[in-house]
Amino acid sequence: MSSPNCMVTNEWVCGEYLRSRRQELVDAVVQHVGITVAAVVIGVLVAFPLALLARHRRAFAGPVLGLTTVFYTIPSLAMFSLLLPLFGLSASLVITGLVLYSLTILVRNILAGLQAVPDEAREAARGMGYGPVRLLWEVELPLALPALLAGVRIATVSTVALTTVGAIIDYGGLGTLILDGLDSDFKAQVLTASVLCVLLAVVADLLLLGLQRWLTPWTRATSKARRRNGRAEKAVRTA
Repeated sequence: MSSPNCMVTNEWVCGEYLRSRRQELVDAVVQHVGITVAAVVIGVLVAFPLALLARHRRAFAGPVLGLTTVFYTIPSLAMFSLLLPLFGLSASLVITGLVLYSLTILVRNILAGLQAVPDEAREAARGMGYGPVRLLWEVELPLALPALLAGVRIATVSTVALTTVGAIIDYGGLGTLILDGLDSDFKAQVLTASVLCVLLAVVADLLLLGLQRWLTPWTRATSKARRRNGRAEKAVRTA
């Protein structure tokens, strides 16, 4: 157990730091979560129409996928510098950069999910009188949800990590504490903020996994059926 003067001795694990800087940690976590949620939500709203465009207009598929990939390859410092004239030193600058980084993951997963919808399902829906919009929302999108939500999970975990880069303009949530701690050699602050950042990523992934399982119960039924069939086939082979 750390001693009360652990902040004076600059120890890595320090209970006094947690007690005395509790509000500072809470504020950093709230900012981190707010920036992450905003970036992922906006990313999905932008990626979805881009994926639809790439699916319906094959001539646009290459440019859309290529452009979103180029965004992901731009170093974060260069990205923020390019966006700085438009947004200034603000949270919008960080959020916009994170949105652009998330597009390569989100567009590809949404497009892959839509392309994986069986043609038989589409033909059956059209035979029942479904128009393009109803077909998309009631047939294609539900069947594409596993791939879409998998992309959201990856993008969210990635965004939690990339949000820390916003510390260079003082909008990095926990990243700001990490950077300040490194500058001042404040070990307890660096370790605490780093651990909280990892915990945020793990919690966000688990929550989204739970949401995915709740929204797509048929995937669990399919997995169970496959396991039963596999055990049955194995029993037949060994009989």
